[in-house]
Amino acid sequence: MLIAGNWKMNGDPNTLGEFGKMIARAPEAAHNGVTLIVCPPAILTAKCAERATVSPLEIGGQDCHPEPNGAHTGDIAAEMLAACGATTVIVGHSERRADHGEDDALVAAKATAAQRAGLRAIVCVGETEAERDAGNAETVVNGQLAGSLPETLDPARLVVAYEPVWAIGTGRTPSTDDVAAMHAAIRKTLDARFPGAAVPILYGGSVKPSNAAELLAVPEVGGALIGGASLKADDFLAIALAAVKN
Repeated sequence: MLIAGNWKMNGDPNTLGEFGKMIARAPEAAHNGVTLIVCPPAILTAKCAERATVSPLEIGGQDCHPEPNGAHTGDIAAEMLAACGATTVIVGHSERRADHGEDDALVAAKATAAQRAGLRAIVCVGETEAERDAGNAETVVNGQLAGSLPETLDPARLVVAYEPVWAIGTGRTPSTDDVAAMHAAIRKTLDARFPGAAVPILYGGSVKPSNAAELLAVPEVGGALIGGASLKADDFLAIALAAVKN
């Protein structure tokens, strides 16, 4: 199981205090086969990686630019994240797709960049409420998979995260049947694309300690991509321990 925390645009001295607690308790989860990753804002990547040097807790980035360097003000290259100690980067998060107009082709270019830099790529896919209500959820997600996974992708360093956009930060959570159906559809697509590769599929949508065990027990759910709950050590680790039990 892989449990990844996305801090989004959050991070202050109090958050770093919580991070210290995560480091202290990470070995418990790692001992039980759970990979823990925290993705702080870019300015905290190096600091968090340095603090986690002797811990099994991994550090990731929240985004990267397709190019390794150049005149791209405000952006960060995958190689820069790797140099700071990151092992992973999220690409194609729904907030990047919505807020910055990122399309599948750009997400695919970022996934290529991640693997070029030796990083694990967490490629996010998911439908909006309107798309689900129209009965197009699986069509939308499979289309995103087709467009966001480059031909040269190494499945050994790929993670897919399914995030129902309408459940992120809203407190709403799909039923376990909804999650199972979508993860089964994603698995079918991944098996056709990468025969024999066990690409993890994370669930990401208002995961919290109170529902983590139920969600992580759903077939083909290989972990979770966590937003707000990853800012608190107790919540993040409670989810990790729920993963241990599954």
